[in-house]
Amino acid sequence: MSAHPPTVPRAEPASPRSLQKGLQTRAAILDAALGLASHMGLEGLSIGALADLMKMSKSGVFAHFGSREELQISVVREYHTRFEDEVFYPAMNEPRGLPRLRALFERWVRRVSMEIDSGCIYISGAVEFDDRPGPVRDALAAMVVTWHQALERAIAMAVDEGHLRRDTDPLQMLFEIHGLILALHHDARFLRIPGVLDRARAGFERTVGHYATAPAAPSTTRKTSRR
Repeated sequence: MSAHPPTVPRAEPASPRSLQKGLQTRAAILDAALGLASHMGLEGLSIGALADLMKMSKSGVFAHFGSREELQISVVREYHTRFEDEVFYPAMNEPRGLPRLRALFERWVRRVSMEIDSGCIYISGAVEFDDRPGPVRDALAAMVVTWHQALERAIAMAVDEGHLRRDTDPLQMLFEIHGLILALHHDARFLRIPGVLDRARAGFERTVGHYATAPAAPSTTRKTSRR
């Protein structure tokens, strides 16, 4: 009898082409899932609905994510990646201080304006998972906190640059700016009130005006007229 266990044949590694195809399929599924979640909420996502949409078997979709919960988390991460690409990174090209903070807010407003008919996963997800602890809520909250921290840093930089008063509380200003976005989403998506984009922008400028450093007073020295 041999002293060594029988050799188990090794599975052939997947070819680069099959790996690439698998990644493309996963990306296509994730794109479709993001579209479903935008209209139906994260709770509206299901392996079955996604399989029907993709013309795939449930087992085929399941193989890429493993569970409905992992699918939801993947959608949250994909949404955050796209949000960063559209809002955060382009704004980083602006100078530090108020120019960058304005760019962040303006791009955020534009993003919300494009989601009026679909919905913001940050906002709808908060409604769905605010009282439901678990990995999906944790992933969603982590993404929102990451975004808020970026805004808080931008506000702090505006203070450092002398554009905002030294006594400015970045968290308070962030709270007020976020409130404008929530009001914009509510009035535009739920109440369908016209002109709310301009109201949000006016609210932002009013907030900035409250915290901005006072402009230099005009000189009171009179020039002596020459005769």
